[in-house]
Amino acid sequence: MKALLVIDMLYDFVNENGALFCGPEAKKIVPFIKSKIEEYHSKGEKVIFTCDAHTKDDPEFKMFPPHCIKGTKGAEIIDELPRIESDIIIYTRRYSAFFNTNLEKILKDIKPEKVEVVGVCTSICVMDTVGGLCNREIPVTVYRDGVADFDKKMHEFALKRMKKIYNAEVV
Repeated sequence: MKALLVIDMLYDFVNENGALFCGPEAKKIVPFIKSKIEEYHSKGEKVIFTCDAHTKDDPEFKMFPPHCIKGTKGAEIIDELPRIESDIIIYTRRYSAFFNTNLEKILKDIKPEKVEVVGVCTSICVMDTVGGLCNREIPVTVYRDGVADFDKKMHEFALKRMKKIYNAEVV
């Protein structure tokens, strides 16, 4: 069994009216991610959504504008992505989806042979979470067509780092 990890495909990051819009590249990856989710659902494999969910006074807002505040439209998964009852949603407050969440326990329970990763931002939450997967010796595939970033150079750097340092498969 594999697991699909969908990172931060939220209104504030993906919608052009979002508080921290990742740009047109974020919109371009939506059809690919939708297709991967549908593939996983059709095979009965696990889909895990991670959702940035901040408090109004989160320290992260010293670095970035307020975004993905719990209970707001900005913190919701975009409507274009299908969800079913068996999908798992993990709420995060830091870059790695492992920080103060139950992701590690969920993965131990699922026991995936591989985790495939899509979402935003490549150089922030995607890269930090992929590092956490690799540190736990979980094989990882990152889809180039399924990740996006604010910054093209940082996006490319993150893909190289995940491949060379974390030994993730980048396809």
